[in-house]
Amino acid sequence: MPFPQPMMYLTLFLAGLSTMAVEFGASRLLGNVFGTSNIVWAVIIGLVLVYLTAGNWLGGKWADRNPDNGVFFTIIALAGATTALIPIISQPVLGLSADAFDALNLPVLAGSFLAVLILFSIPVTLLGMVTPFALRLLIKDTSRAGNVAGKVSAISTLGSFVGTFLTVLVAIPALGTYRTFLITSLVLFLISLPGLFLAKRKGWFWAALAGTMAVLILAVLGKSVAIKHTSGQIFEDESAYNYIQVLELDGFRFLRLNEGQGVHSIYHPTQIFYGGPWDQMLVAPFFNPGENPQSDVKRIAILGLAGGTTARQASVAYPEARVEGYEIDPEIVRVGEQFFGMQLPNLDVHVEDARWGIAHSAGNFDLISVDAYQAPYIPPHMVTQEFFEILRDKLNAGGVVAINVGRSPTNRSLVDGIASTLAGVFPVVFSMDLPDSYNSILFACMDKSAGWVNVENAYQRIHSAQPGSFFDHALQMTLPGREEINTTGIVFTDDRAPIEAMTNRLVLDYLVGEELEKIP
Repeated sequence: MPFPQPMMYLTLFLAGLSTMAVEFGASRLLGNVFGTSNIVWAVIIGLVLVYLTAGNWLGGKWADRNPDNGVFFTIIALAGATTALIPIISQPVLGLSADAFDALNLPVLAGSFLAVLILFSIPVTLLGMVTPFALRLLIKDTSRAGNVAGKVSAISTLGSFVGTFLTVLVAIPALGTYRTFLITSLVLFLISLPGLFLAKRKGWFWAALAGTMAVLILAVLGKSVAIKHTSGQIFEDESAYNYIQVLELDGFRFLRLNEGQGVHSIYHPTQIFYGGPWDQMLVAPFFNPGENPQSDVKRIAILGLAGGTTARQASVAYPEARVEGYEIDPEIVRVGEQFFGMQLPNLDVHVEDARWGIAHSAGNFDLISVDAYQAPYIPPHMVTQEFFEILRDKLNAGGVVAINVGRSPTNRSLVDGIASTLAGVFPVVFSMDLPDSYNSILFACMDKSAGWVNVENAYQRIHSAQPGSFFDHALQMTLPGREEINTTGIVFTDDRAPIEAMTNRLVLDYLVGEELEKIP
């Protein structure tokens, strides 16, 4: 019995949707452990295309040899079954990978990465077989072959379009990666059942029905296990942008994202100075001359708010200042408020892209902190000359910009490139290396008389009058780290900012033997 054409087209639409759900589910599943750098994305997209190519070729050959509705829907049922297996089989593998990443065990990492990618090959290849097989079944009159082929391609592509946004913006944030795979499996099982029934494939029909019930039970009643089991873990979640993890060790809380190499925020209920880049960002006004430059700071912008460490410190260091925090991920903001004391009366949070947000903000600032860089996740549009011109135009006459930039002991190309770009926009630029870390802080000042001598004078005054204060500690750490800036590096522009190549080299430096940043 022929399958009704409208239902066949619905099947193509849902198969296209499911293909993108599996692809983006793969990126999130791997991104939780291996990160979401362009290298990881390139591997995932490249291999998915290889799997789809293999599926197209096999599907076309199989359809010519046996153009049968029952075979077609059996392929879809098998795609549903293998999609359901992905989160179940990959959980222990990725758990091992997470531990290996913390220990930088490269052989285990490479093996687990390859194993999961092979696991994806089966359902993606099967889904790649759907379109050529459907074409063979739908084309009854060769004079209309072009019309049918165009319709099949359009409907499948439309399904992929819907699947992309539905998976990234709705399914993963609301349900998590584990259940997103199960729901995708359920969709594939459900669209296979009518076809198997009409094709009188009783054995496959009952097998698909049993699979449907099993997946439904897992999706509704089953509980996905923790993605990671890091020591001290008290919270984990997935957003449209990140895998989010909170650790608590010795009374300190740490915010980690994606693969977890790097601390994005730190919190202790009774401490405010942490000896990290957050502290050093706030010393930027002391490059300006004057007896009390911090008294001029009335408005601060933080681009890359994360869990609010710098904002919380600013509320103590500059109690009269208003703070505008920009963070693109609303789930990170929620975590900051829940775990990192970010419910501050002087803080206004803006959930939006930092460049767009600062460009459209009202009024100017005395201090702008840019803490949105974490190799290899550096937004190219936030390192360019045009971006820094926006910051310059949003500063008051004596305003300063502080930028946290990553490096390695042997590779300062990123620091040099950003310093060179800043030097083309601001009158004076300064640099310091944070001790015991791979962080450098760049300071760009509007006042031409800004300089290290002003920092030294400020430290002497504060150390004498307020020993042990926040700024006493911060300035004491800043001065020994001073570095000469190199302005011969590449100047980044909106047209050309090869930031990925630089960050990839930095990551390679880490992986071939440099010690990664560890939680204090």
